[in-house]
Amino acid sequence: MNQPARAATDRCPGVFDTHPAADGALARVRLPGGRIRPDQLEVLARAAADHADGHLELTVRGNLQMRGITDVEAVAAAVVAAGLAPSSTHDKVRNIELSPLTGRIGGIADARPLAAALDDALRADPAAASLSGRFLFGIDDGRGDIAARRPDACAVLRTATPLAADISIGGIAVGSATGPESIVSALISVAAGLGEVSPGAWRVRDLDADARRRLTDLVASALDPVIDDDTMIDDDTVIDDDTMIDDADAAPSTPGEPIVGWFDQDDGAVLLGAVVELGRLPARLAEFIAAVQAPVVFTPDREILLCDLSEGVAETVVRVLAPMGLIFDAASPWASVSCCVGAPGCASAHAPVRDDLVARVQDGDPVAEREHWVGCARGCGSPAESHLSVEATPDGGYERRRR
Repeated sequence: MNQPARAATDRCPGVFDTHPAADGALARVRLPGGRIRPDQLEVLARAAADHADGHLELTVRGNLQMRGITDVEAVAAAVVAAGLAPSSTHDKVRNIELSPLTGRIGGIADARPLAAALDDALRADPAAASLSGRFLFGIDDGRGDIAARRPDACAVLRTATPLAADISIGGIAVGSATGPESIVSALISVAAGLGEVSPGAWRVRDLDADARRRLTDLVASALDPVIDDDTMIDDDTVIDDDTMIDDADAAPSTPGEPIVGWFDQDDGAVLLGAVVELGRLPARLAEFIAAVQAPVVFTPDREILLCDLSEGVAETVVRVLAPMGLIFDAASPWASVSCCVGAPGCASAHAPVRDDLVARVQDGDPVAEREHWVGCARGCGSPAESHLSVEATPDGGYERRRR
C-alpha cells in the first residue's frame, strides 16, 4: 500500500514562487553543487541591495536566498539574467549537493562534470518538474562528505577509470553504475521511482518500510552490485595543525570538519575557505568577493570557498576582506554555529534567535560542538550531521538536545 500523499502543500520557495515570510517575500536561488561565477554573484549582490534586506543568506544545501524582498519580479528578472534560473518549470528541483573540494583537492575523480550532467538531465525531463523542492540529490567524489548527509539519491564515486559510483537511496547503497550517463540515469530513476511507489511523497524518508523496499527493488533492478568499499579514498595528507592563513591547512578529511582557512589545491593554486556571521553575506562584501574574479563555491556547511587563486591574490583577499567580515579562522565560533531567522522574521518563531546567538558567541563560552539555533520545532536549516539543537520554547527559554 502506497504511503499517502502529504496533506500540506510543498511551500519550498524558489525564484518564481517565493515564500511570504513575516519580514517580506523570500526567494531561494538554487546553485547546483554550490557553484557560482563571479559575475553571477555580483548580480545577486546588487539585487539583494536594491530589492531585499541587503544580504545573501547561505543555506544548508549550498544555495543562496534573499529575504525582505520588495520587488519580486525585479529579483526574478535579475536571477534569470544571470543564468541562475534557466527553467521556470524546474527551478525548485535543482537541489544537487556536490563535494565542495572536488576537482581541486583530493577525491577519486573530479565530480563537477557529473553534477552539470545531472542538472542538464533534470531540466530536460518534463516529469522532473513535479518533484518536490525538498528532494535532494548528492554527488560524492569518494571522500564521504556528501554521502554522510544521506541525500535522497546519491552517487558515491568509487573508481575514476572507468568512472563508476555506488548509488544510494536515503543513505543506503542499493547498487552501482558505470559511466556518466548511467550514473545520472540511476539518480533520476530514484526520483522517478519515488513518484511511482508513493505519489505525493516529498522525500525518501516519507516512505514506510514497504514503499521503501519497492523503491529499492525498482532502482536496483537496473544496477550492478555495490562496488567493494575497499576502493574508498584514503587521504593521508598531514600538515601542521597549528597552521592558519600563513601556511596551507590539510584539506578536511572527515565530514563535518570546517573548510575554513588557506588550502593548497592539487594543481598548486590556493583555495580560501571562509564563513560569515549568522551565515548572512552582506551585499557589499559579496560584491568584493565577486571582484576577485575567481570561482566561488558555497558549501552545505555555509562556508564560502574562493578557488584557483595565486598566492599573491590570496594574501590580498585575506588582507582586504577579513576586516570586512569574511572569517578565515577555523577556530572562530562562527565556523561551528548556525541558526534560522527567528523572530520577527518568522511568524512561527518563539524568540529572536539571531540576536540570542550573537549574544551567545559574544559571551565567549567555547563552542565544543556544532550548534544550530532555531525558533520553533520545525528546525529550519538544521545541519544534516549530528549537532546540538538549541530550540526556542514558547515560554521564552531554549531547550537543548543532540540530534
